[in-house]
Amino acid sequence: QVQLVESGGGLVQAGGSLRLSCVASGRTYAIGWFRQAPGKERDFVACLSGSPAYGDSVKGRFTISRDNAKNTVYLQMNSLKPEDTAVYYCAGRLYSGCRSRPYEYSYWGQGTQVTVSS
Repeated sequence: QVQLVESGGGLVQAGGSLRLSCVASGRTYAIGWFRQAPGKERDFVACLSGSPAYGDSVKGRFTISRDNAKNTVYLQMNSLKPEDTAVYYCAGRLYSGCRSRPYEYSYWGQGTQVTVSS
């Protein structure tokens, strides 16, 4: 069983930055970040399995990275916009390769709120 715990969310002004962390208790082959705004579907943000992959709306602004010694995956978010406001979740896959659909991930964290004010 894999447990994922996110942290690092908060309130930031537009144009600011935040770094989210996801600590994994077990082995996963790919870690993804998703986000969900009120009344909307859960959207793909980024994934790391060897090479990184990003959703179109965050390319060039967000960076996903991994510290294997700490079993932690980070999501550095720069140039934040009000439309980035959502609950951010990390998710783990038991297979290698990034996927953009939530159902392809077996494990989920509890989420961390990110609010970007205009």
